[in-house]
Amino acid sequence: MRTRTFDYFALTLVIIGALNWGLIGFFQFDLIASLFGGMTSWLSRIIYAVVGICGIYCLSLYGRVYDDDYRTSD
Repeated sequence: MRTRTFDYFALTLVIIGALNWGLIGFFQFDLIASLFGGMTSWLSRIIYAVVGICGIYCLSLYGRVYDDDYRTSD
């Protein structure tokens, strides 16, 4: 899989996770748990885990954005 494709996939999942946390914070409503059978169901836990892994992966975007900015400023 191309890195750019995976970047977009990971970023999309991180945005979904952020929206879910926003719903939890503002309305005490967990959309993932509601759609997939509760917070402790195996499917919900897999989704939470994948979103978390994508969040960790997206930390690498900081380094790549910095490298791109550094290269264009020369």
